[in-house]
Amino acid sequence: MDTLQLANCTLTAEEIIPLLASYRMIPQLLCEIIIDRAIAPISCTAEEIEQACQEFDRNWHLNGEAERQSWQSQYGLSQAQLENLATRRLRVEKFKQQTWGNKLESYFLQRKRQLDRVIYALIRTQDRWLASEIYFRILEGEQSFAELAREYSEGPEAETGGTIGPVELGTLHPILAQLLCTLTVGEVQPPITLGEWYVIRRVEKLIPAQLDDFMRQRLLQEKFEAWFQEQLQQLSPQEQIWMGITARNQLNLKDRQVAA
Repeated sequence: MDTLQLANCTLTAEEIIPLLASYRMIPQLLCEIIIDRAIAPISCTAEEIEQACQEFDRNWHLNGEAERQSWQSQYGLSQAQLENLATRRLRVEKFKQQTWGNKLESYFLQRKRQLDRVIYALIRTQDRWLASEIYFRILEGEQSFAELAREYSEGPEAETGGTIGPVELGTLHPILAQLLCTLTVGEVQPPITLGEWYVIRRVEKLIPAQLDDFMRQRLLQEKFEAWFQEQLQQLSPQEQIWMGITARNQLNLKDRQVAA
């Protein structure tokens, strides 16, 4: 096929490459090429190919072989190329599973502390003496934690009586996350300093992360994204410019790696 008809425009093969550059579509093309190279050895069974093609037809509202062939002709795709397109998502998932599937248990254990969730209550104020007074009011039972949070807490948690969560520990300030991990459920601790705040906290519930199907898919995606970033670092300098990876970004990345 020498031309492509899109939006009432006829594009020649010679015009498409400059358009990819001028519309800044080279980065997307590079991404897809990296992935295609990785999944090239991944195969699908005849049944998987047939199911993927049927789903492809449904997505594109192609009714019957004639409409599918017309679609192929419009975009210049052979049958093999169409099957590759239809099975691409499945082959990516197979690549993830084959590459990292047998490492998920150990990776999960490494990440578990960050993935555990917590429901906690928080009161924050910039007034050191007020924080101490609130803490002792709670200990003496003069007012409930929720009442004091609504009255004095200076963050959005005031609207919920101080209650926050469930949230993953990995999303919290590292010091706060560490402190919450060491608290007994229901225990109130004296105010600590976090940035500009004096913070009183209480753990309401700890929810351990589970390596279920959803978590497996999430961790596989994390490993895939980390792998992909490594592939970007191996591109040529010009290709890295297309991807927005500058020398300064690379220097910052090296600094972070050294600091880690």
